[in-house]
Amino acid sequence: MRPQTATPETATPEMVLAARLFSDLATQTADAPGVTRASFGEGEAIAHALVADVARARGLEVSTDIAGNQYMTWPGRDRRAPRIFIGSHMDSVNHGGNFDGAAGVVAGLAAVSALQDAGFTPAQDIVIMAIRAEELVWFPTPYCGSRMAFGLLDPAEYDAVRRSDTGRTLADHMRAQGCDPDALRAGAKPLDPATIAHFIEVHIEQGPTLDLRGTPVGVVSGIRGNLRYRHGQITGRYAHAGAVAREYRHDAVLAGAEFVQHLEGIWDRLVATGDDFVATVGEFWTDPAMHGMTKVPGIVRFTMDLRSLSNAVLLAVDTELRAAAARIGARRGVTIDPGRFTNAPPALIDPALVALFEGSARALDIPALKLPSGAGHDCATFSWQGVSSGMLFIRNQNGSHNPDEDMQLPDFAQAVQVLTHALRQLAGG
Repeated sequence: MRPQTATPETATPEMVLAARLFSDLATQTADAPGVTRASFGEGEAIAHALVADVARARGLEVSTDIAGNQYMTWPGRDRRAPRIFIGSHMDSVNHGGNFDGAAGVVAGLAAVSALQDAGFTPAQDIVIMAIRAEELVWFPTPYCGSRMAFGLLDPAEYDAVRRSDTGRTLADHMRAQGCDPDALRAGAKPLDPATIAHFIEVHIEQGPTLDLRGTPVGVVSGIRGNLRYRHGQITGRYAHAGAVAREYRHDAVLAGAEFVQHLEGIWDRLVATGDDFVATVGEFWTDPAMHGMTKVPGIVRFTMDLRSLSNAVLLAVDTELRAAAARIGARRGVTIDPGRFTNAPPALIDPALVALFEGSARALDIPALKLPSGAGHDCATFSWQGVSSGMLFIRNQNGSHNPDEDMQLPDFAQAVQVLTHALRQLAGG
């Protein structure tokens, strides 16, 4: 991580508060290298306690729901009006960076502090939400905390899903943190989308676009949906590497290579036509118990992750890939089976919030770039519930999910300024 550079933007009271909170989070959840804040674990609980202490010191009302999500509320003039939520998660991957997720909660606290210091009173409640269990690495089900808040988690998952490091169930870990999985399983819904006017998530960018474009702030245009294939397999026939001529081979690797090249050709075509799409073959491997340097490979297993802002594009690609698999397999004497997929649809970002954020950035003379989010975020859960949702990205070097995350405070300060300006208009009443 580069040394943080002091600027006039980082010397304001709200930024001094933010810098201290980032330092406390890094120190108290340190797990060299980086930080570890496991979902429904000690590090996540420490992080929730730290932001709650700051919220109370600023006069906010602090409460926790039965799923462990934390709400820090600045009362507005009309307490019955639909509320404005600002939120993100506080957990991290193992030995991760300090800013993924946490920056969004700290941004909310910093923006509210700036508005309080300016004598502003919101028309409705502004709620900063610290969300539980977003990182999929701990419990293999997406957006645990935000989905539980709306009663969306399958009741079976509480006992079926186990944490990757302990083997204990989600329900066990929740009870250890004072939560009530039984009430949730029975149908309790801590949040009603009808009571939420907007949900805003501030997050570090997890890719390199803002850094490569020299832009501190991103305005998210949409959150890509995905098709995930976890159990693809190509079945050919093992044979002697020297004794079998090419025309008699059923080579699973060469068939797989052609199949992956076809996927890249689809990607090239979609880019050329202006469609949003990315594809990753994250695993592609032969059976270590059977493969060998002198064997024609008979089995290949693979995964695919396809993402787009259009679910129609994703489903069309699936249809085309399965047709290509049949053609390539018939020609090469193998069977190519991508397997079943799981489908998380794209999340719609409210165009009015996009325009508001872009207008706020222009008014403040802060460079901002509109771009899609390739990674999933809790914001998607709110969008799927029909809540007006928006996101801001903060420039960040060295990617995410690693201890070298490198968000700089001056960039964070500019994102907070955009958020604060937008909140004045949303909550001006």
